[in-house]
Amino acid sequence: MKKTISIFILLLLLMITNWISVIRREELPRFDQWTRPFVDTVAETKVYTLFRWMTEFGSFHFVLPLTIIGIIVLWIVFRDYLPALTFGLAVLTTHLLNQLIKDFIARERPSISVLLNAEGYSFPSGHSMVTMVCYGLIAYFIGTKLASRKATMIIQIMFGCFIFLIGFSRYILNVHYLTDIISGFLFGFILLLLFIYLYQIANQFRNQKQRRTLEGSS
Repeated sequence: MKKTISIFILLLLLMITNWISVIRREELPRFDQWTRPFVDTVAETKVYTLFRWMTEFGSFHFVLPLTIIGIIVLWIVFRDYLPALTFGLAVLTTHLLNQLIKDFIARERPSISVLLNAEGYSFPSGHSMVTMVCYGLIAYFIGTKLASRKATMIIQIMFGCFIFLIGFSRYILNVHYLTDIISGFLFGFILLLLFIYLYQIANQFRNQKQRRTLEGSS
């Protein structure tokens, strides 16, 4: 299973590398050419209104207080600074990295909207990238507190669908190209896996150190 996921991620990275090459030439990738017409069909419809509401859960003014609250709650629930520190650093790092990539690629948005928190460059989607890490880590830490594997899977699926809808809303609202969103999801997913791995390694190292200290004092 892990091998299949790794191959899938590698193929997506190769595809995104090709998109970046096309975008840097100031051309529109074929995938975006094929998917642009759909946006016009949903403008000013109930679908548009639904995603207009959904996109707020990935906006800066929502994610910032959520991150601060998440740090506090994780520290209280786990009675440990490490989950809170991991969560805060992960969200901050993802946001900064997203801005760096955007400045490097310098892709113009299909449309600008202050109300939709859609200013600056377009690639990759910050809503997709940051929410993948933010909500993905929330789902992960909730899962570590659940005894049932089935309940953990249900939580992960629910958060996964939530993340997808937030990212996809940027395409429906015409403030991102679909390639921006797919790339944001993938970059965010890689960072999510990285921070979960770093958390597990740090936690394991600390536990081993504490065990050696106890054994040495006995």
